[in-house]
Amino acid sequence: MTTAILITGCSSGIGYHCAKSLHQAGYLVVASCRQLADVERLRAEGLHCVQLDLADTASIEQGLSDALVITDGRLDVLFNNGAYGQPGALEDLPTDALREQFETNLFGWHSLTRAVIPVMLRQGGGKIVQNSSVLGLVAMKYRGAYNASKFALEGYTDTLRLELANTPVQVSLIEPGPIESQFRANAKRQFEAHIDMADSRHSQNYQNTLDRLGKPSPSNKFTLTPEAVLKPLQKIIDSHTPAARYYVTQPTYIFGFLRRILPVRWLDGILIKSD
Repeated sequence: MTTAILITGCSSGIGYHCAKSLHQAGYLVVASCRQLADVERLRAEGLHCVQLDLADTASIEQGLSDALVITDGRLDVLFNNGAYGQPGALEDLPTDALREQFETNLFGWHSLTRAVIPVMLRQGGGKIVQNSSVLGLVAMKYRGAYNASKFALEGYTDTLRLELANTPVQVSLIEPGPIESQFRANAKRQFEAHIDMADSRHSQNYQNTLDRLGKPSPSNKFTLTPEAVLKPLQKIIDSHTPAARYYVTQPTYIFGFLRRILPVRWLDGILIKSD
């Protein structure tokens, strides 16, 4: 029986690459996108695709229902991937912007995961894969909203794994560092929509942030292609006992190690200097 996989956040980047590659490998993949135009584009490319907005509970319910029609009611793997970054110092961040960040990056994942677990339990197994971030392990300046959402996701997923330990549903985290995607371009739009740069004491540093987010090519030499995330996802799909965590990119390995061995003050000193 062909493995049925639902992936969120497939308009570009990691989600798009994983959906396309797994589809070509013969899996029954249902991609999902927030915008109808992206859904239609992926369908034109030969992919199964449903509209699913992680900030809209009704859209999540309808998107999952549509996906289960395609898979005949089965779902072997859920890859929670859809997310975005809201830049800006926390003191400048409107509370509504923080709510929006959590609505997409955590609450939407929770709604979808809750709806998927009964499906997996009824069919006798399944795998839930959460795409986290190195910024769920360590914090960096001007990324507080995203840091908070990914730190919350880490705790959420660890708890979920414990609560499902006596079931055939398995839970894993993938923790990438910088990956080529539209993440920076999307983050730049969110910054411009919510942060009053002119009246902030961080205005000079914000210009550096905008310059970095506006670059057409990756600004970090450690940036990898989305293929780097597909590899651990494939391992999870193939494994009878997938690991709890999969690090991706050198920064994740480095900061994951430093967080374990360094005093907080020393690690803060390193992170303060990071752009």
